[in-house]
Amino acid sequence: MKTNIFNKVRTLAKTVLPFYLFTVLPLLTSCAEDFLDQKNTYQLSQSNFFSSDDAVSQAIIPLYSHVWYDFNDKFYYGMGDGRANNITAQYSDYIYPYTNFTETGLSTGLTEAWGALYSVVAQSNNSLNNIANFSTGDVSETAKTHGIAEARFMRGLAYWYIASLWGCAIIYDNTQTVINNYVVSPSRMTDAMEFAIRDMEYAAVNLPATSPATGRVNKYAAYGMLSRFYLSMAGLTTSGRYDGTNIQTNFISGQRNEYYLDAARKAAAVVIEKGPYKLLDNYADLFSAENFNNNDESIFQLQFQAGASSGLAQSMTRFLAWSTQVNQGNSWGGSTYCSYDLWEEFKEYDDPTLGTVIDDAIRRHNCVASYGESYPELSATDNPYVYGESENAGSQGANIKKYVIGTNAVNGFAVNNNSGINTYMMRLAEVYLNYAEAVLGNNSTTTDAQALQYFNALRSRAGVPAKTKIGYEDIRHEFRVETAFEGLYWFFLVRRGYYQQQEVVNYVNNQYRNASYYTASTHEYKLSDSYSKPGPSVAVATARNLTLPIADTDQTKNPLLKPDTDGNISTVAYEFGEREVTDAELF
Repeated sequence: MKTNIFNKVRTLAKTVLPFYLFTVLPLLTSCAEDFLDQKNTYQLSQSNFFSSDDAVSQAIIPLYSHVWYDFNDKFYYGMGDGRANNITAQYSDYIYPYTNFTETGLSTGLTEAWGALYSVVAQSNNSLNNIANFSTGDVSETAKTHGIAEARFMRGLAYWYIASLWGCAIIYDNTQTVINNYVVSPSRMTDAMEFAIRDMEYAAVNLPATSPATGRVNKYAAYGMLSRFYLSMAGLTTSGRYDGTNIQTNFISGQRNEYYLDAARKAAAVVIEKGPYKLLDNYADLFSAENFNNNDESIFQLQFQAGASSGLAQSMTRFLAWSTQVNQGNSWGGSTYCSYDLWEEFKEYDDPTLGTVIDDAIRRHNCVASYGESYPELSATDNPYVYGESENAGSQGANIKKYVIGTNAVNGFAVNNNSGINTYMMRLAEVYLNYAEAVLGNNSTTTDAQALQYFNALRSRAGVPAKTKIGYEDIRHEFRVETAFEGLYWFFLVRRGYYQQQEVVNYVNNQYRNASYYTASTHEYKLSDSYSKPGPSVAVATARNLTLPIADTDQTKNPLLKPDTDGNISTVAYEFGEREVTDAELF
């Protein structure tokens, strides 16, 4: 397994403030074999820390893990996959409210996710402002520019999540101003998305082409994120570059902004044609203990430290792993299952283009553990682990295999509550699909050769037939099975909802939510005859369910975040300055 960017990082001090703002500098220790290989023999402070290029680089490190911890722990998949109904977990209160459309401002995960994302914003602001204001003359302009660009990459990604999840955002670039006055109006979704785009565009033109260390982002990672951001903005606006007035108000128009579709295509092409990434030959290698961290297909991962605790630990695996035979220590995913309709898409997908039923066996095996499937990589003995035979199978469905990499006896680094692997935030496969979606644009189908090449590269790796033309349904299906349990599918649906709102609402209401589908006596994965949609305890979704309520605690702190009687939050326009980056500089 490749080394994470962390070997030893002391816990980042955290001050409890509105939006969980980080207000102190990270305290870092020395380590070997990576870019932290330096000694800090003095007390750190703003006035003396930013005294070298290495110190500036070091100041960015907490943005790769610690500040994302509460987002990653449960919400990353609980929302990204639970809400999209890739996951069924009828007893887990950090998943089923989102699956069932019954969440409130008190639901588990809301405060943590909101707080974590604003912690990313706050610490990014602190980092870029400290670099700009406290760097000594010994720090090169290149190092300052790279450090600021790296911080803006993180801030931009956080704002994309915030805008996508809540439909509004508190936008600020100076943490202290919000500490002094946190009762401020949120800005519009389009403004939050534009802020995210501007941050990521700055990162794209100012980050180095080559990552300075394993796991650090480069300019191509920023272009990859831009391909995602532009697809979101394409549905939120009507035509041309966003100027504050061209906001989409017809949510069933079926049309997207061609300017952003073209920008998404160009951004994806930069990554694919010029970036250092390549698809791994075997889908299984993406999620193996040996190859998981910072492999050639990974564009950006949260970087967790093997053996660490608290904010530097990959705690997510314990909520997915179904037993201590397949995970070190706490394993609470025994009742967390692949949803029935995702199971069907893996197992018996009735492909409308090919006119045949597809069993996506390779991706299914590596994403979902079902009866009789053999996993030698999970066994510490010569006898392979066989799901359902080595120990009892799950009682309601097929368990989640992705992110489950075995015990310490198998991989040598997993510890209790920390599997020691990273979290995929983007890999090249998504960019391939973003390219295809951008080329499809507002058309019903496309036969574009380049789009088909990238689309079919993923299918070829998965061992399923290639296609000669693709439409939205082809891309939707491919996105779902390729990135299952990587926290992405809900956001794919949400961006479709910006311009095909009723279609998306109908789609989520027609899913098999909260369904049990395993018969122990026959080992069949089959829906119960008594099941009927929308499913037990599942509410009927409306357009309002395409965004989340803001946590009650934050509404109490800031009454301007409270919705009116119709459930709407009053937002204001954000005042932007001139663009820092032009299209000509980007492309």
